[in-house]
Amino acid sequence: MVGTVSRVFLLIGVVMTAQLWRCTAYASDGFSVEFIHRDSVKSPFHNSSLTAPERVLAAARRSTARAAALTRSFVAGGSPDGSVYEVIGKPFEYLMYVNIGTPPTRMIALADTGSDLVWLGCSNDTTAQPPNVDFHPSNSSTFGRVGCDSAACRALDGTSCGTDGSSCKYDYKYAEVYDTIGVLSTETFTFEDAPGGCMGCRDRPQLRVANVNFGCTTSTFGVFGATASSASATEPSPNASSALNFGSRAAVTEPGAVTAVLFPSHGNAFHIIALEDIKIGNATFALPNRNRYEVVLDTGSMLTYLVRALLDPMVEELKRRINLPTVASPDHTLQLCYDVNDVNRRSLFEKNVPDITLQLIGPGAPELTLKPENMFAELQEGFMCLAVAPVTDQQPLAIIGCIAQQNLHIGYDLDKGTVTP
Repeated sequence: MVGTVSRVFLLIGVVMTAQLWRCTAYASDGFSVEFIHRDSVKSPFHNSSLTAPERVLAAARRSTARAAALTRSFVAGGSPDGSVYEVIGKPFEYLMYVNIGTPPTRMIALADTGSDLVWLGCSNDTTAQPPNVDFHPSNSSTFGRVGCDSAACRALDGTSCGTDGSSCKYDYKYAEVYDTIGVLSTETFTFEDAPGGCMGCRDRPQLRVANVNFGCTTSTFGVFGATASSASATEPSPNASSALNFGSRAAVTEPGAVTAVLFPSHGNAFHIIALEDIKIGNATFALPNRNRYEVVLDTGSMLTYLVRALLDPMVEELKRRINLPTVASPDHTLQLCYDVNDVNRRSLFEKNVPDITLQLIGPGAPELTLKPENMFAELQEGFMCLAVAPVTDQQPLAIIGCIAQQNLHIGYDLDKGTVTP
């Protein structure tokens, strides 16, 4: 495909209706986009000088900022006053490529289940340009404007009619420090099918989605780094290849798959599930006087965050079962770490670490079993740590992070209000 490549990030909505451009036999089959971990060699953020544990430790530290960002956005009701500004920095883990406009401009986007707004920096055809201008609407034959009286315009906070009385203008202020101004617009997004997604196709098919609503930002005030995307998919590890599936391809049909209820969030900006309890062997942990504990599923946070009333007894039970000396964490937020540099200690650790089962709210009392690889991570060479941190007064939002989700096929059905991990 002929087009320009721009190292920009944008926000992509979860639900899109795809129309195949070339391999039309797969129009009813949905489509897949390659899902890239930020530390993968395919990522522009790959740092070859870091060891694998150093990358994990860096991701753990990003999670702290990310969790605080989600909390502020959640408290703000998923509004632009929290959700966009908070993901403008670096706390993200997964990427995908997308082509915007006709002819296409190729961009790299953050795949992020904790965000819901779409915007990117646009040229306004004047000498005064916002930082990181990425897209030039005048170069695209499929660019359009959203009308001021449209449902899409009315659905957004902070919109007004432009000077021409017809365009939908937005002015978002983020934490009273950052400001982005632009016009709600429409454009064609084109995706390349993931490698292996179209069996029998000589070339990777391209799938065109017309009339996608997005914010075309022409002015910003404050320091902006990047924006992000909202999507759902399988969870790859940094060294594995995976796919972000849309349409019928997103259905999870593996044996043993369970279905949990998605609970509504403020502004429908987050994917929330609820836990009845957590089990380690025959030990069960639940919050007193509560029949459910709501948690956010988030691909932008590496760590999982739980209230201490659940986490502290879990840590004690894990200590008892693993039965090895503990060490201080390389990251101060984590509660349980082991030195496994010695071959015998590593062998004992791997033998003794139990599975952890989440009892979810959903049809048939679904249970999700998390293996050691979903709960422990090597944050420093030879140091294995429980990848779960306590919520705090500053960050009270409970989160299931991407380590807990890795190597799972996770499907979101927003029409039915369910998630199948």
